[in-house]
Amino acid sequence: MAAPVIRPNIPIKNTKQQSVGLLYKKSEQAHMFYGMEGVARADDRRFAMGVLSAALGGGMSSRLFQEIREKRGLAYSVYAYAQQFAGSGVLGFYAGCNPTKAIEVVEIIRSVLSDVADNGMTHEEIERAKGAVRGSLVLSQEDTGSRMSRIGKNEIVYGQVMDFDDILKAISRVSAQDIHEIASEFLVKTPTLALVGPFKNESKFEKVLQK
Repeated sequence: MAAPVIRPNIPIKNTKQQSVGLLYKKSEQAHMFYGMEGVARADDRRFAMGVLSAALGGGMSSRLFQEIREKRGLAYSVYAYAQQFAGSGVLGFYAGCNPTKAIEVVEIIRSVLSDVADNGMTHEEIERAKGAVRGSLVLSQEDTGSRMSRIGKNEIVYGQVMDFDDILKAISRVSAQDIHEIASEFLVKTPTLALVGPFKNESKFEKVLQK
């Protein structure tokens, strides 16, 4: 697979301090985003990041879904995603929960990410995640609009169309060591937490992030 040609980009300010943002809304459900810096779109580790994201929050068998929803019943919805931009990226986690459970959910997210950063993930989790990522890509090829979108984005972002089989092979090559290395580097980065719900006090969430 040829090296991608990346378009020029505007430098992104490096955030060193954690931040908490609240948008007050009288509601019986809270929506939260917990995220940190991810890899840029030219970074070959984007395939490992995609697998890590799927293993953490890509479905009902993912680590966060199991810990937050299945075992504790704390959230209605839990998922993770990784997105790449020209000079950086984002690894994000979403949860929709009862506002009274929001702090506990944040604490569990932090605990899970810390454990994965320290210990990596199991062979079964990684293989399951790789299968899910590959399967999603293959299914997307059945839709003409999705195929055209992928081709267009490849031309705009990389200046060339990446071979689909090469992408699938790159995902298959992701190893447990790749996952551990990228997790230990990125899951410990300074987080940002944003919440929509009946919240007015940022300090209690800031204390959780400081633990």
